[in-house]
Amino acid sequence: MKTYTLIGSKIQAHSSAAIADEAMATAKETPQALLRTQDDLAAADLAGKDLVAIWNDLPGAQSVKKFTARKIAIERIWKALQELEPAAAPDKPATVKKARKARRKANGPTDGATAVKTSKKDAVLELLRRPDGATLAELMEATGWQAHSVRGFLSGTLRKKMGLDPERFEREGGEKAYRIVG
Repeated sequence: MKTYTLIGSKIQAHSSAAIADEAMATAKETPQALLRTQDDLAAADLAGKDLVAIWNDLPGAQSVKKFTARKIAIERIWKALQELEPAAAPDKPATVKKARKARRKANGPTDGATAVKTSKKDAVLELLRRPDGATLAELMEATGWQAHSVRGFLSGTLRKKMGLDPERFEREGGEKAYRIVG
């Protein structure tokens, strides 16, 4: 059963109560609560500003200034906690952002080469500079964007901001595509 530790305004998920107890014992800050249920969170002596701080520290949570009611705050926080993955070991990153950063670092180049990050903008430009251009579907696949986002990028970023003029044309099979000539 997942157990959570509340230390300061940070909540961390643990796969068992024993691991959570160990985290509480080794915490540098003063531990506030060990949470097993939503009732434990409600019973913790937390002011409204503390609940806001906890919510704003959760990964992926949209920042808020205040909650309309304590009950709503506790329900939202508890629901968000259910999405947290338990830490396998005390040294495992507690937040999604730190976990991604650690994964990228671990999966980086092993031959001493430096990793070159290609932006979505660069990927779109590369596709559009091909002689046969790129279809909307190809641009969507390359970027992971929806159709309206690709068209907005072509119109807003390329045409208005960069001064490039993407040409819309039909390929031999009647398929519509875009390209940048020049």
